Amino acid sequence: MFIKQLQLKNYRNYEELEIQFQNNVNVILGENANGKTNVMESIYVLAMAKSHRTSNDKELILWDRDYAKIEGRVQKSNGSLPMELVISKKGKKAKYNHIEQKKLSQYVGNMNVVMFAPEDLNLVKGSPQVRRRFIDMEIGQISPVYLHEVGQLNKILQQRNHYLKQLQTKKQTDETMLDILTEQFITIAVKILLKRFEFLHLLQNWAMPIHEGISRGLETLKIKYKPSVDVSEEQDLSKMKSIYENKYNQVKQREIDRGVTLFGPQRDDLLFFVNDRDVQTFGSQGQQRTTALSIKLAEIELIHAEIGEYPILLLDDVLSELDNYRQSHLLNTIQGKVQTFVTTTSVEGIDHQTLKEASTFYVKNGTIEKIQ
Repeated sequence: MFIKQLQLKNYRNYEELEIQFQNNVNVILGENANGKTNVMESIYVLAMAKSHRTSNDKELILWDRDYAKIEGRVQKSNGSLPMELVISKKGKKAKYNHIEQKKLSQYVGNMNVVMFAPEDLNLVKGSPQVRRRFIDMEIGQISPVYLHEVGQLNKILQQRNHYLKQLQTKKQTDETMLDILTEQFITIAVKILLKRFEFLHLLQNWAMPIHEGISRGLETLKIKYKPSVDVSEEQDLSKMKSIYENKYNQVKQREIDRGVTLFGPQRDDLLFFVNDRDVQTFGSQGQQRTTALSIKLAEIELIHAEIGEYPILLLDDVLSELDNYRQSHLLNTIQGKVQTFVTTTSVEGIDHQTLKEASTFYVKNGTIEKIQ
């Protein structure tokens, strides 16, 4: 799949923008703080209905305006279809093929993107929250029902934490409501866990050979899920549920004392091992970067295997963060099969045929023009 055209209105520093793209590599050049990343981000937001840079949607709206609008036309094997996302202070409205989508979870997944930005190098060394967000966003692209379940879990979690606070402060004394909320929480939590285990199993199958290739056969990558409850991927839903219920009984009083939920998918983590050593703790910076790159390239192949189309790849100022060998590996992998957007201040020093054949755009002060 690829995005043929993009229109922005009141988005970040763009009052109006309309631009056509080629189904190859599109390089967006320009000095920092002129709006390169804003173009890249808008494509991501059009696909995912949220930004990779901020959780505050108001930041996406041009100063002093009431709304921002992103429109795009996506070419897939079954035809070309329009997408539209309007962001206002009241919330978001999404349309796919001119039809408004009642839930954002039904909208996400119509255009698939893989984003690789400098902050994605934090996938390995960053906080568990970064890795949980990565899992949720990627599974959500290939399984809309998963996003819906995560939304449900967050709502129940909010209610549960609120009730635990009331029990903690003695505003409530009846624990029956806590038991009911816990049952709802566990029912959805184990569904989410099952999907996470399945996804990570597939991701590892794709990432292992890619990592081996980048490391010239010297390293083996393993991905392990680290749950906050002692469950494993070999177990079925009912077994997981029973383990979760036991955990609840163990920590119930502690939760009431502290006024917060102490177990569940919102406390889980991901671990990466290279040659059986934890990369986060013992890996060199090079190994951490190779791991992050392998995961991103594996995502591309996994999405293609699951939906039958290659996603759009967004490389935001990341080439300069990779050495020549990793740059070449990345560019060789995508050559000729994935529509790719590259933002950079300069392509000097990146000697690769892919970039020589790319369409090039120059951004300055919220305007963009094609120069090649």
